[in-house]
Amino acid sequence: MPSLFDSHNRLDAPAAGAVKQIRFLTADDYPPFEFMGPDGTLAGFNVDLARAICDELQASCTIQPRRWDNLLDAMKSKDGDALIASLKETPAAQARLRFTAAYYLTPARFMSLAGAKNVDVRPEALRNMTVGVVAGSAHEAFLKRFFAPVTMKSFPDRAALFAALRGKKIDLAFGDAVTFAIWMNDPRSRACCVFQGGPFLEPDFFGQGVGIGVRPEDETLRAALNWALQQLDDNGKLNELYLKYFPIGFY
Repeated sequence: MPSLFDSHNRLDAPAAGAVKQIRFLTADDYPPFEFMGPDGTLAGFNVDLARAICDELQASCTIQPRRWDNLLDAMKSKDGDALIASLKETPAAQARLRFTAAYYLTPARFMSLAGAKNVDVRPEALRNMTVGVVAGSAHEAFLKRFFAPVTMKSFPDRAALFAALRGKKIDLAFGDAVTFAIWMNDPRSRACCVFQGGPFLEPDFFGQGVGIGVRPEDETLRAALNWALQQLDDNGKLNELYLKYFPIGFY
């Protein structure tokens, strides 16, 4: 996992007792980020990260799941203090919340069948290959902008894209590396596929990454969360959680 914090820009630690309790809100239906375990316990990357943040801040911690479509309203109603649910910083979300620095990025990557040879993913090297992408996505727009020589084929959704790759109707798939990594680690993928080349991180297409949302007036909490995230990046805990939940890394 790349370091997401500037080691030369040290954030100020919050004053002792500035944050005594944090009520995190999350979802429970997006494994491995957040999900209900077999015993009914909330688990996942975001859940463990929330607990690690509370440990760094020596604050008491609660983590409550909500329906995805109710998360922003729950924050507005002050049912929680911070939202940690892999919510991207869309204009709609930014109108209602302020976000911490990103604790993970959402790169784009190419994916091929596992038996394929190593692929040079420069535009000119893909001239004779067919690349699949989800129609209307940022990934389609990126390919149109920067990979003009490529023969591109668009599909209505990720399921159709994955089926086309497994059926050898395309040479490569291009899309969200996080989603690809989760799918490749799923037994239902039958270990069919591998990443080719490195990550594409252009923020104009793929965003600035994912942070924790707080209400606009809670700047003290946001600053404390940023400090805690930097500490977890420094001491390796953030990377440890990434390796735990993403054995197939997406960077």
